Amino acid sequence: MTRKLSTKEILEENLTQDPPKGMEKVKVILHNIRSMHNVGSVFRSSDAFGISEIILSGYTPTPPRDEITKTAIGAEKFVDWRFVDDILNEIGSLKSLGYAILGLEQTDSSLSMLDLKLSESNPVCIVMGNEVTGIDDLLIPHIDHFISIPQYGHKHSLNVSVATGVTLYALLQKYHFLEIAS
Repeated sequence: MTRKLSTKEILEENLTQDPPKGMEKVKVILHNIRSMHNVGSVFRSSDAFGISEIILSGYTPTPPRDEITKTAIGAEKFVDWRFVDDILNEIGSLKSLGYAILGLEQTDSSLSMLDLKLSESNPVCIVMGNEVTGIDDLLIPHIDHFISIPQYGHKHSLNVSVATGVTLYALLQKYHFLEIAS
């Protein structure tokens, strides 16, 4: 008979595994996110997928905040994060380090996540924008490529924290297949 694992067993198993190499370099920018619950959820997903850092900017709330911790369930203690005042300077710095800046946004040039090609040698930073207005127009010219999540229903968007989780899982899968192919 199947037995559910205890929280302790799950943690022990998780700590024996390493994410695919490419995930170790993934960064997420949260720019002008309103909801502390969304921020907390992104911390939780980022911890689960083993990403390297969350960069907060604009009016995105920062830990420590009870509302963030409630949703993150403490993940903000395990994921590196920082707040930056000048997001354009930060994007420029990441580009100079070889990061491809990928904006999750529905544009006339967005590439479906299904078609995104990655390499372990080219790290990526995912930019997530405001829950209602998306990525700020100020940032649009600084994004290298726009990606979108394929959707087949009547609604045309996902909650920003859900979209981040979906994107991180898609990256995990792509990096995993790169690893087993090499």
